[in-house]
Amino acid sequence: MQSIIKLAPRTLVSVLSRCSKHTLPDLPYDYNALEPVISGDIMKLHHQKHHAAYVNNLNVAEEKYNEAKAHNDLTTMIHLQPAIRFNGGGHLNHSIFWQVLSPKEGGNQPTGALAEQIKKDFGSFDKMLSQLSNASVGVQGSGWGWLGFNRQEQRLQIATCANQDPLQATTGLSPIFGIDVWEHAYYLQYKNVRADYVKAIFEIANWKKADELLQKAKQ
Repeated sequence: MQSIIKLAPRTLVSVLSRCSKHTLPDLPYDYNALEPVISGDIMKLHHQKHHAAYVNNLNVAEEKYNEAKAHNDLTTMIHLQPAIRFNGGGHLNHSIFWQVLSPKEGGNQPTGALAEQIKKDFGSFDKMLSQLSNASVGVQGSGWGWLGFNRQEQRLQIATCANQDPLQATTGLSPIFGIDVWEHAYYLQYKNVRADYVKAIFEIANWKKADELLQKAKQ
């Protein structure tokens, strides 16, 4: 069994609570740039409605959390942690997701340090792709499939997270490439055939950005 680093459940709350108001990041491409893999309508809805809702709800929850903390109201602070985890995770996950997709870099295989690390840890790019695809398609309900980096063991691992649980705060793995398998990410186009969506998304995978994330994780 792959070893997973467990972090304290309040880690995400502590990190986010030190920040100012969170804002919805701009996409690094137009809404229709990822077509035909992901339609412009899905991207617009996903970014403007779903991601924006996570940001707005996170700010509301954080404001209430900080007010409770100022009054030493531990009960309310504990009560708000699930909302911060869910909406904070949604914000973190999507902020990474937009970056590891690209209309220009997609379809290519990884190069450089990422390619070498994948070969070392999985044997080949195709074997990694198969494991990541199977894990992502197999997520029950809503969640994410991830390629992450284990800093302690200096190796890549495949992991899944339920709902909007963020990879690093949940498993200790640094996110390198993620696949959103919530139905809002694909249903308008792929209906209930998640496997087709997961297969297609590698056509727009930004492995260059993933390589940058790996190099940063190794620092």
